[in-house]
Amino acid sequence: MRQTTRLYAWQGIDANGARVTGQSEGRSPALVRAGLLRQGISNARLRPADGLGWRLPARREKADAAGFSRQLATLLKAGVPLLQAFEVMGRSGGDESLGKLLTRLKQDVAAGMGLADALQRQPGWFDRLYCNLVRVGEQSGTLDGQLEQLADMLEQRQALQRRVRKAMLYPALLLLTGLGVSALLLLEVVPRFEGLFASFGKALPAFTQWVIDLSTGFGLHGPWLLVVLLLLGVGGRQLYRRHAGARLWISRRALGIPLLGRLLGHAAMARFARSLGTAYSAGVPLLDALGTVAAASGASVHEQAILRLRQGMANGQALHQAMAGERLFAPLLVQLTMIGESSGTLDQMLGKAASHYEEQVSQALDQLTGLLEPAIVLILGLLVGGLVVAMYLPIFQLGSLI
Repeated sequence: MRQTTRLYAWQGIDANGARVTGQSEGRSPALVRAGLLRQGISNARLRPADGLGWRLPARREKADAAGFSRQLATLLKAGVPLLQAFEVMGRSGGDESLGKLLTRLKQDVAAGMGLADALQRQPGWFDRLYCNLVRVGEQSGTLDGQLEQLADMLEQRQALQRRVRKAMLYPALLLLTGLGVSALLLLEVVPRFEGLFASFGKALPAFTQWVIDLSTGFGLHGPWLLVVLLLLGVGGRQLYRRHAGARLWISRRALGIPLLGRLLGHAAMARFARSLGTAYSAGVPLLDALGTVAAASGASVHEQAILRLRQGMANGQALHQAMAGERLFAPLLVQLTMIGESSGTLDQMLGKAASHYEEQVSQALDQLTGLLEPAIVLILGLLVGGLVVAMYLPIFQLGSLI
């Protein structure tokens, strides 16, 4: 069984005697330390960095990589030397995490390390694909152009993520508001009615009695229920992050959900096509590009499919032939890939495919939110209305007896 890797935060001493920090992935602390020693970093102290409190800063930093790439590309294109460009970017302000990143990069590059190698030591900011494309730019003398392409790719990826978040914001707020109102009714309003009903001296309707029992149960066990839900959420998150089998199972089930599955599939294909097109246009061989792009798909199911594409190409198949054997790749993407391979314009065709799937994501979002909003309103209306009716049923019955 293949071992899973973990992310470790480390502190150590570099070849110049300076204290350095960073994050690295590995199957065990011993393997991570061995890798750091090969990079000239000794006395490394490690701790797991894939828990709840560690990953959030890394995500925020990674989202800023587009701005970093754009600024650095502009300065390099203007003829500013790399070390001086880091200084200029550091003086231009920005958040504290960017300043720390620039300091670490400047130290590494000044010590003789290549930019790609220095970036590779900052996995919270830069993934493997990013570092490989920067390495290609360094070797070909087109670093500024590669950084611009990376900035474009990251900005398009972020724009897609922003559209998804924006589309989901209103339904989420609507749902939270409705649940909050329902909780307020159960915990504050229903207990007051219970005292009133007790003075009637009459048996309550079954529906009203059920709501009162539900309110009493929430009042007694609500805090414990919240703790259990929190533990389940944290445990599920850790299981998803640390176990490839769990990620694969969840990805498969999510892709089978109507509308949501189509949205996730289109988003994964957009990321795949955009990343592979960018890597191929930079001169990265397809086999190498597929290996680094696999993790950029955003779903474990697609990651496994992309790795199978790589294996198919290694066995002599063309890319479009390998894609045709995978049901996750739509016929349109296969056809565009075939045209690109036959005409020598694969990067352009992949770019067109990425734009198409990004548009499909927007349309799927509109359809999903168009169904979610009225469905949530209806469900919450029934929920809140049911609570109100349950409280007034005894009063209506009492009035009919008078």
